[in-house]
Amino acid sequence: MKQIIIFLLLIIAAVIGYGEYSDYKRYNSPNVDYKSDQKIDLNYYNQELISNYYKAVEDLNSYVKLQWTANDIDVRAPEDEDLETKDAVKKFADKLALVKFYEAKLHNSLELKAEGKNNKEIQFLELNGISLEKYNNEQHAQLIKSLFKTNTKLYNGEKNAIIYEVQKKLVEQGETVRIDGVYRIETLNAIKAFEEKNNLLADGYLDELTLEWLFKN
Repeated sequence: MKQIIIFLLLIIAAVIGYGEYSDYKRYNSPNVDYKSDQKIDLNYYNQELISNYYKAVEDLNSYVKLQWTANDIDVRAPEDEDLETKDAVKKFADKLALVKFYEAKLHNSLELKAEGKNNKEIQFLELNGISLEKYNNEQHAQLIKSLFKTNTKLYNGEKNAIIYEVQKKLVEQGETVRIDGVYRIETLNAIKAFEEKNNLLADGYLDELTLEWLFKN
């Protein structure tokens, strides 16, 4: 009889202990706060996005704790595969993806600033998919090419703006020529050398194709 009483007491103690453990587990979730090893740009041009990032992190942490305490589901490492768990894990993944999205933009901005870009340049790049520097270079190149007319004939000693711009570009490409806007034999030879390197008709005269290749970068 004594053994039965002891056995029953052990069962009661186990039930009580389990209940207390469940309550403890419910209201004392493990350290689930999201932590990232990525450095982010806190001076990002869009401060609202930074606010949204921190809100998304807080929402993620709250969701993990809620699922742990209310539903006994660890969405980071689920033990079950029932529908409730799968749904909770999917929502967790969506919330984590949003955090990662904001984080990636802010980290990328920090790296671009390390390369020397400012907020204005980063904003332009994100909105247009092209750097402000490259955009300005392309606009400048289009302007230079618009100065060229297909019926334009260059003569030795002629001086004009397009020759000046072409000479600058030739020097950037490694050719040796004076930058004075005057079309003479050394300019012709430099154009010819550029054309040879790029598998173009090497005649030393400007045409639309040569200009396109010269100003494409």
